[in-house]
Amino acid sequence: SKVTKLCDLGIDDSVCSVSWAQRGTHLAVGTSDGEVEIWDASRCQRVRTMEGHRLRVGALAWSSSLLSSGSRDKSILQRDIRAPDDFASKLSGHKSEVCGLKWSYDNRELASGGNDNKLFVWNQHSTQPVLKYCEHNAAVKAIAWSPHLHGLLASGGGTADRCIRFWNTTTNTHLSCMDTGSQVCNLVWSKNVNELVSTHGYSQNQIIVWRYPTMSKLATLTGHTYRVLYLAISPDGQTIVTGAGDETLRFWNVFPSPKSQNTDSEIGASSFGRTTIR
Repeated sequence: SKVTKLCDLGIDDSVCSVSWAQRGTHLAVGTSDGEVEIWDASRCQRVRTMEGHRLRVGALAWSSSLLSSGSRDKSILQRDIRAPDDFASKLSGHKSEVCGLKWSYDNRELASGGNDNKLFVWNQHSTQPVLKYCEHNAAVKAIAWSPHLHGLLASGGGTADRCIRFWNTTTNTHLSCMDTGSQVCNLVWSKNVNELVSTHGYSQNQIIVWRYPTMSKLATLTGHTYRVLYLAISPDGQTIVTGAGDETLRFWNVFPSPKSQNTDSEIGASSFGRTTIR
């Protein structure tokens, strides 16, 4: 349980987003000053600083050596970190802050969510969205592509919406909608089974494990005392970590390993401060 301090941006700047590169030890950091910094975490050294945004960078997503950054200035910048230029292209379409970004697993489609309640899908070469979804009634921060079915995209809306919606981007179809009862802050698919985790805000600040496509609840995890804004899954696909406004990180053993896909859910405590289900 070692904690290493990577960077200190100074008194007038702050970290607004972080994202690991798909391979290697590089970490992208988005700042409130509108910059994107690339750090080598193994050496705790900053490799590069890239400009281009006028306001805070609240969303980051990698596609191989391409890094997408979304900002309060309503734009998305596509950055090839191998190239000398700070960015290669600018994507325009959102009318408010870009608060969610995710590349599909085949790196062909980028989904973006905004405070304008819109969900857009872009292809590798477009500077305008190829698909536009306007069904959400609040900001779309939570976005997740399924690793199991090509073109299956999940999105979650904020406080005035509360819904998880599913889309088939191959056929441009809205598949289904689930009212979760509270703000949807983040989403992640299991790598090993066809299940989805959502994190939430007021009033329970809970974490829910869903079976797809029935959307039956497999587990509801509680413990955070403020909205659960951050969610990440371990490389082996078994553990998730959540971060909340209560300034705590919590680790949960949620998903089975690929060799042991037992679907019976049990909740209990395990070592290292983790909570285990199944």
